[in-house]
Amino acid sequence: MIKKVIPGLVALIFTTGLFAQREVIEKIIANVGNEFVLLSELEEQVALVSEKQGGKLPPGARCIMLDNLLTQKLMVNQAKIDSIEVKDEEVEAQLNARIEQILDYMGGDVSQFEEYYGQSIGEVKESFREDLRGQLLAERMRSKVMEGISVTPSEVKAFFKKIPRDSLPYFNSEVEIGEIVYKPQVNETERRKAIEKLEALRKRIVEGGEAFEEVAKKYSDDFASARIGGDLGWTKRGKFVPAFEAAAYKLDENEISQVVESEFGFHLIQLLGRRGNSISTRHILVKPEITDADLDLASTKLDSVQQLLLTDSLTFSKAVKTYGYDQVQSYNNDGKMINPASGNSFFEIGDLDPAIYFTIDTMQVGSFSQPFYFTDQRGEKFFRLIQLQSRSEPHVASLEKDYSKIQAAAIDEKRSAFISEWIEQTVLSTYIRIDQGYLGCPDVEKWLEGANKP
Repeated sequence: MIKKVIPGLVALIFTTGLFAQREVIEKIIANVGNEFVLLSELEEQVALVSEKQGGKLPPGARCIMLDNLLTQKLMVNQAKIDSIEVKDEEVEAQLNARIEQILDYMGGDVSQFEEYYGQSIGEVKESFREDLRGQLLAERMRSKVMEGISVTPSEVKAFFKKIPRDSLPYFNSEVEIGEIVYKPQVNETERRKAIEKLEALRKRIVEGGEAFEEVAKKYSDDFASARIGGDLGWTKRGKFVPAFEAAAYKLDENEISQVVESEFGFHLIQLLGRRGNSISTRHILVKPEITDADLDLASTKLDSVQQLLLTDSLTFSKAVKTYGYDQVQSYNNDGKMINPASGNSFFEIGDLDPAIYFTIDTMQVGSFSQPFYFTDQRGEKFFRLIQLQSRSEPHVASLEKDYSKIQAAAIDEKRSAFISEWIEQTVLSTYIRIDQGYLGCPDVEKWLEGANKP
């Protein structure tokens, strides 16, 4: 099962990813300024798409993929001309995050990862580093090109009027949801146990001579970093939560902190290096246990908040700020949840977490749920209280009901047109060479029309 999932995952995490292809094929098939398109890059894309399509490629797929690669290389080339930078620590942080995502799909099994790729984690990171830097440069250049693009209400109306009446989209029922997320408090006994455990581990390292990284692998509750000895890589100020960051920046090189408390638990921190405003650290995290009694207290607390809401003794917005957990997205949006797939506050039923779906199924608009327990992606324990804020009926798109969606579509169309114009103009002053074997592609021939050719 893993081998069916991972290639598709890598397609999302890295632009390229099939190492076997890259080892066999290395031929330059196009130049865009000082950037090269390798045949291996194209073949990797073709293989990934083919696998997703069950071995069948749509007509013209190879030409479209080459067109996309040429666009990315043009973005990277222009980014370098415009002195757009991607810092080493940014690349490292992205690499670590993306490797961790793959490891999560493999159940955290490093040996399975290395067997699948035939390389160590360090070697995989090295293979992808420049590819990822190019992706980040291209994204930054694209953002710069599209900076400030917006649409006026009249442009939104004009966009909507262009859509044939029989082609208007049909929207399913959607809901808007508010939430108060409450984090259970650790009792003093469990808090003390966590501190004493870390103090004992610190003694084993400082006085007993045990290696920090080996202790982190065995005892750290930060599953992601524990596998690599607690290493958090190079980071700038502002990445860590305040308590952790304040302690880390006070350390001398190779010094190990006393026990530090943060919202995630308790830490031992070791400073590995300092480079300007960036530091390299590793840590050992111990999370105090949340007991059943702690969970009962949290549920009771949210029950009392619900009663205040039902009697109009407290507004929902005020309840979010007073009792809500400030590390969730909705906290800074008066409790309103944002759909990550669309970027707006509307959810189709199928987009909802099942627990939320079953909670709101019989609720009336404006009503509040009973508190219910859930865990986040890190396994942290929380309670959530839901307000159903709106529910729409299925309907054909209209400006009155769906303005924000139509506005987003109008912006996308304007951005697409602007990018196409930018490419056409930039190609005129960019050296372009494309292998003769690809000149029959309609999507590729346009790159040579008026371009700075050899």
